Amino acid sequence: MRLAPLVNSNSQVSGFIHERRAVFCIILRSVLIGLTIGGMCGASSWLFLISLDWATRMQTSNPWLLYLLPLAGLLVAWLYKQFDRSIEAGNNLILEEIEKPVGQIPWPMAPLVAGSTVISHLFGASTGREGTAVQMGGSLADWLARSLKIKNDDRRTMLMCGVSGGFGAVFGTPLAGAIFGLEVLSIGRIRFNALLPCFISSVIGDEVCQMLGASHQNYRQFEPIPTTFANVIWVLPLGVMAGLTSLVFIELTHTISKLSKKWAGDSIFRPFFGGLIIILFTQIVGSRDYLGLSLPLIVQSFTPGGVASIAFLLKLVFTCTSLGTGFKGGEVTPLFCIGATLGHSFAAFFGLSVPLFAAVGFASVFAGAANTPVSCMIMGMELFGSEIATPMAFGCIVAYITSGHRSIYHAQRIDTAKVNLQQTETNLSNNPVSK
Repeated sequence: MRLAPLVNSNSQVSGFIHERRAVFCIILRSVLIGLTIGGMCGASSWLFLISLDWATRMQTSNPWLLYLLPLAGLLVAWLYKQFDRSIEAGNNLILEEIEKPVGQIPWPMAPLVAGSTVISHLFGASTGREGTAVQMGGSLADWLARSLKIKNDDRRTMLMCGVSGGFGAVFGTPLAGAIFGLEVLSIGRIRFNALLPCFISSVIGDEVCQMLGASHQNYRQFEPIPTTFANVIWVLPLGVMAGLTSLVFIELTHTISKLSKKWAGDSIFRPFFGGLIIILFTQIVGSRDYLGLSLPLIVQSFTPGGVASIAFLLKLVFTCTSLGTGFKGGEVTPLFCIGATLGHSFAAFFGLSVPLFAAVGFASVFAGAANTPVSCMIMGMELFGSEIATPMAFGCIVAYITSGHRSIYHAQRIDTAKVNLQQTETNLSNNPVSK
């Protein structure tokens, strides 16, 4: 009778020791993966950022470069035609390989997307930089995984680390970068099983990038942002507008891409014609504020009267045209600009705090377009301070719900729907008020 508890006790101790060993191995493996890929992402992002800064300075000081944008588009399209066509899928290829790691990411993706993005910015295309950083991180992570013959489960984790490391390093937001790599894969699900390596990768990527000398835009160049109950309530309509704006961005980019392919097919002349349109738009608008990243325009958004009331629409059109016709870079920084200028115009119209609503718009439009509200909340607090946590979270959540299930990443899957449409229709039909 006395042997039973001893056996059970020994079994429990053995199980506990086995579990601790497994946990220790997981932690050790996560640290090694995070450190390695984070270092690679930080170094590559540093090289990319200093190249992008050079391209932006050259474009600003040499306005005539804009008139060569159609030729730059030809060059970018020609470069992509020389390699595996799967590279053109960009971020979506990374997401697809994380979901089903059965293929491989071609190694030329990293240098090709970096070079193409620098060319696009040098000659004035309105594109971003997040897509480049994510593709570089994913490409480098996959190259390492295949070189070491890593199994699919760990390869999936390494790819997620590449996404987090690239995002955190290029924007200087390591916490947001860690969550972004987990959240962007599917709507309604965050894959916390890779949280530790993604966190380490994002933090190390940011540290290495800054240690090598890269600098990030400082958006906190204004007085402390007042957060009152009234301001929080006003965030609701701004969040709805941000979600609708992100939806317009997605649909317009898709429509332009579809039409340009219909007219030009798979020829290298798609971005050539896109470059001509950007030149025409610039002449009509009479301003070069909407070319490239438009970082000065974002900074001006935090000053009352700093930007035109339709600046968000103009930036949206410039960016959708650039991306839809085949120029490379990404959507995120342009979406930051669209959101900040939208928040500025909203606050100016209703007599509200311009800095507060520009900051909320900055993150909310991206939250709606990428379906990543949690990482966008965190990013907003990293960039603008934790004192605006409540309105920032409110705006991102509302924009996320309002934008529906469309995404700038068409490979993003729906894990949990935002709204149960069937249940909602049933409730409405059973509601006497609706009859």
